[in-house]
Amino acid sequence: MTTRRELLTTGAALGGGALLAATAERRAQAAQPSTARGWERSYSGGSPNRPHLAPGRPGKDYQPIETPNGTTLPWKVVDGVKVYHLLAEEVDHEFAPGLKAKCWGYNGRVHGPTIEAVEGDRVRIYVTNKIKAPTTVHWHGVFLPNGMDGVGGLTQKLIQPGETFKYEFTFRQHGTFMYHPHHDEMTQMALGMLGMIVVHPRRPAATYRVDRDFVILLSEWKMTPGVLRPDPNEMTDFNVLTMNAKVFPATAPLVCKTGDRVRIRIGNLSAMDHHPIHLHGHYFKVTATDGGTVPEGGQWPETTVLVPVGSTRDLEFITDAPGDWALHCHMTHHVMNQMGHNIPNSIGIDPKKLDPKVQKVLPAYMTMGQTGMGDMGEMGMPAPKNSIPMVGAAGPFDYISMGGMFTLVKTRDHLDSYDKDPGWYEHPAGTVASVADRADLARDGVKVS
Repeated sequence: MTTRRELLTTGAALGGGALLAATAERRAQAAQPSTARGWERSYSGGSPNRPHLAPGRPGKDYQPIETPNGTTLPWKVVDGVKVYHLLAEEVDHEFAPGLKAKCWGYNGRVHGPTIEAVEGDRVRIYVTNKIKAPTTVHWHGVFLPNGMDGVGGLTQKLIQPGETFKYEFTFRQHGTFMYHPHHDEMTQMALGMLGMIVVHPRRPAATYRVDRDFVILLSEWKMTPGVLRPDPNEMTDFNVLTMNAKVFPATAPLVCKTGDRVRIRIGNLSAMDHHPIHLHGHYFKVTATDGGTVPEGGQWPETTVLVPVGSTRDLEFITDAPGDWALHCHMTHHVMNQMGHNIPNSIGIDPKKLDPKVQKVLPAYMTMGQTGMGDMGEMGMPAPKNSIPMVGAAGPFDYISMGGMFTLVKTRDHLDSYDKDPGWYEHPAGTVASVADRADLARDGVKVS
């Protein structure tokens, strides 16, 4: 028979043991990584000393990406390491017919070629400086040793003109990233020294694939008419807004088949502006940022995504609606070019008496914009040397009055090749908006005064 004293003693012992066990558990939890709270074990990719894997192979370990109006940086394998070579150099670049510039870029291109690799790849990237100023390369968003981060003066010496530096690290993550100088960024990035990085997952899920994987880098420029060099000192009035360093109609279309699963990787290295990129005719989901993959439960449907300066966004959708669908920045001044800037507001003005008087002194004078700016692209007015008007292109119905950050997703039920522009979409009968006839108006009781 247990006495009251024995019961109390036993209870105290049990209570003390429980207290010690709880304390030990709390200490053990405190010593463990914070995954108990749902946090990641590492926010910098973990140890940089983990062994690298065999080089990923295009067509076998990953489906190569496509950079419209651009290219992918070549590489070779040396002792199990992928070796790349970037050349920073002056480049003669054409934004669109009629507008050229002397820029700085990489490997003869503006923007630089896309660097493509696979998670686990060991990479060795040589950078040769052929411009007249010191530079560096920062691998934006990439986990790497501090001394490979490319911040001039802080993590490395500057790459002087004529020098070649070597960067070497292992990709410990997959995703969409960017590269650019981290020395005198205001000048060097404004002149075009930018590029994209795509790192594919090492073991993607067998059921997860995309049919089309596009890369688009957004940027903005100040090009004074008649001047060949972009102005790196501009902070507000950027008058050339580009996708992969081109303005519409020079932007290459994104050609797809009906039913394709499409990924568009968008990066923004503009000097000052965020860009709300809008897709017509579909919704998409934002599946990743430069910080990593967005869990499926955290994705939601959008038709417009804001891409902040210094960020990337991966969009995925299915092209289940054939047609020529616009993809563009929704800031209205970003789908126009030089001649839409610094024009006085003359909407509503009747210039009939003004123009003849001015033309006595300036025969080519014409008051612009009294009914808006939409007709400027097709007016054919003489423009200053090395400049383009609001620009657009002749469309299948009328002139398309868009320029700048504007391109097309061209989806077709049948395609001979992804590499060829399929031309304008042929709409099925009865599916195009048109002038309402009198019978329609009478039937529906619509009165037009």
